[in-house]
Amino acid sequence: MGVCNVTPDSFSDGGSYLDPAAARARVDALLAEGADLVDIGGESTRPGAAPVPAAEQLARVLPVVEYAASRAVVSIDTTSPEVALACLDRGATCVNDVSCMADAALAGVAAANGAALVIMHARRTQAEMRGFGGVPESTYDDVVRDVMTEWERARNRAIGAGVPAEAIVMDPGLGFFKTARHSMQLLRRTDELVRAAGTHVLVGASNKSFLGVIDPDATPAQRTGASVMAAVHAARSGASIVRVHDVRATRQALDLDIVLHTRGHGDRT
Repeated sequence: MGVCNVTPDSFSDGGSYLDPAAARARVDALLAEGADLVDIGGESTRPGAAPVPAAEQLARVLPVVEYAASRAVVSIDTTSPEVALACLDRGATCVNDVSCMADAALAGVAAANGAALVIMHARRTQAEMRGFGGVPESTYDDVVRDVMTEWERARNRAIGAGVPAEAIVMDPGLGFFKTARHSMQLLRRTDELVRAAGTHVLVGASNKSFLGVIDPDATPAQRTGASVMAAVHAARSGASIVRVHDVRATRQALDLDIVLHTRGHGDRT
């Protein structure tokens, strides 16, 4: 899953693709580099980001969604039922909910339109987050168990709103109301999440601050190596989708990992 943030303030690439022409070029580049689907969002999920009204989100994303949907599988990253509905009408086929189903109406929109639904674990809104991982270590007892318990409640709300269980994707929400240690534990134990979820799992570690534990001075854009390794680990552990900013580097690493670990494959290349 390649990322196209049509925002002025996203933590990794805010402002880079706010212009419609730049966003269209970003979509083309993601697909050329090997993305299987494109995740488009018009509201930043960085800590402290203010909510963006639906009308403003739509002004940002609709032209890009329509353009991308003619070329690729498109996910709309929003917590707004209004935004989700308009984007599904324009060709998106997946809703990426970073609120852990705070508004069940969002699931109703996905269900009515036959869309897939990504439910990401989060305990509060972006506006309520204070700094990257600004929560006590004691926030979770066992972070995998606690995240799964809360995510399953959200999944049940979505199923109650009509979304088929097989259309729901689990995202552990790395970095969302979690310390670096919490996020690293979730990433390390991706295989446990996959087994517990019983459905497709999406891992989004790309460029996030918790990766800074191995290189504290790196900016988000300088975390490519750690981001790629996180994606490879997630895929090896059973994740179905990795959400990334650097598609080409990640695709190369994933494909080479297959070559190196497939018996006899390397002999034929």
